[in-house]
Amino acid sequence: MNPLLHIRKNVLGVTQTEMAAIAGTRQATVSRWEAGELEPSRDQMQLVRQAAAERGVEWSDTWFFESPQAAA
Repeated sequence: MNPLLHIRKNVLGVTQTEMAAIAGTRQATVSRWEAGELEPSRDQMQLVRQAAAERGVEWSDTWFFESPQAAA
């Protein structure tokens, strides 16, 4: 699973449209992140971190760069 798809679905539990609002971008851009065509900017990553903090999620920056391990 793509790291950004994992963050959106499993960490934040939001739609692509909601993730776009969090990151200050468009839904199509989130789709391209998840397809591996683009990467979020540092500013966008900071906005995602802030959204996680607001939801009480203990954050790890490795989530931006490492695909989560598949469940055994």
